[in-house]
Amino acid sequence: MKKITHIKKAFFKSPGPDTLSETVILFLKGFVMGSADIIPGVSGGTIALITGIYEKVLAAIKSFNVNALKKVFKLDISGAVEIAHLRFVMVLFSGIAFAILTLARLMNFLLKTHPEPTFSLFFGLIAASIFVVGRKVSWKTPQGIAIVTGTFFAYLIVGLIPVTTPNELWFIFFSGVIAISAMILPGLSGAFILLILGKYQFITGTLKSPFSVNEETAILNIIIIFVFCAGCAVGLAGFARFLNYLLLKWHDLTLAFLTGLMAGSMRRIWPWKGEAEIQIIRGKEHIVSQSNVLPDFSDGNTLFCIGLIVTGVVVILILDRLSDRKVLPDKSP
Repeated sequence: MKKITHIKKAFFKSPGPDTLSETVILFLKGFVMGSADIIPGVSGGTIALITGIYEKVLAAIKSFNVNALKKVFKLDISGAVEIAHLRFVMVLFSGIAFAILTLARLMNFLLKTHPEPTFSLFFGLIAASIFVVGRKVSWKTPQGIAIVTGTFFAYLIVGLIPVTTPNELWFIFFSGVIAISAMILPGLSGAFILLILGKYQFITGTLKSPFSVNEETAILNIIIIFVFCAGCAVGLAGFARFLNYLLLKWHDLTLAFLTGLMAGSMRRIWPWKGEAEIQIIRGKEHIVSQSNVLPDFSDGNTLFCIGLIVTGVVVILILDRLSDRKVLPDKSP
């Protein structure tokens, strides 16, 4: 009983929301992050940056470190709980999971039946976010170079065509590292990176059917899942730590680059599209490449979409005005 009390005290001592209102707000931010992850071309990292919790997310990931693991091995659970940002992670990821479970069908429906209005709203949200996040940067020549570099990098990445790649375990591990690292970055979608690497069908197929009637195939599937998850774990721990270091050492320069990533990714979510290149993945059609075109102003739907873009811009500007926050890098070791 005393041990449980110590764990409870350690849990509430760890970083996280302290009041009910803070908990609800963090949950809602997670909900919006999860909603964004469903949209191709929109990243949960983008939403984290917009809502001012990006560096807190990186710090929370970084908190699950070697010291916490040592505490677990020594059966010092309360010590491990105190180091890890469990309260923050539990609330945030509950919001993300709830969004994915409840909105996946709705988002898929909207993207299939009303793609232009759906992308228009997100385009407006991200366009305003670039302005809001950009205002936090003290702009000088290095920061200008960083935002141009980030924009160019993201613009190229989101326009890549999927390639054929090997199914060896080393590449599966590499795919996990790259996909999870991309998911942390604003403007880049982990699922889209897997698609580019030619591993989306392979990984999702294995995850959906991990156990096969054939014993040899079942063992291979479990190994593939383990290797991919190991890659994700390494990528998440290493890249989050690296980004946190960059934000601590070169905050404005890093923020300028991240802002550029958001700007470049808008190529992917431009509402008006031309001809699409379609690839069949697991029996379903997936758009892997599509040209952007100018809107047809003779179409009444165009004015509605422009209205949604303006709505997205206004929402972000209002939230920024109401939110008196200061984004600071985590300085914990």
